Amino acid sequence: MSSYVAKGEKDYDAAGAPLTAKIHKIRITLTSSNVRNLEKFSTDLINRAKDKELRVKGPVRLPTKVLKITTRKTPCGEGSKTWDRYELKIHKRLIDLHSSSEIVKQIVRVLPPPPFLFHWSTCWIN
Repeated sequence: MSSYVAKGEKDYDAAGAPLTAKIHKIRITLTSSNVRNLEKFSTDLINRAKDKELRVKGPVRLPTKVLKITTRKTPCGEGSKTWDRYELKIHKRLIDLHSSSEIVKQIVRVLPPPPFLFHWSTCWIN
């Protein structure tokens, strides 16, 4: 028997039954400066995954990055030496799912609001 598989045909196991979708470990990274919205979206995402009966790990809270900028108040440099201090806190959450990529696409179909940065990556599980 040859190992040739025509384009468009499904893969079959030794018994002739079609193979199910391959399981991936999918890591979703959520990044935002607004903690309340980040927590709300991550719990919604986890609840949708648990409704589909997926194995979920997370949310893992990564350390908060604090970006600080200190600048002079006066544009010309004269006058009293007063300074303004600005900071931006960036919060990050990791969520791991064990599922096929098609099911995860259904779960993630609702994208987060604009201040979020949303990234997901996959790897094979044997």
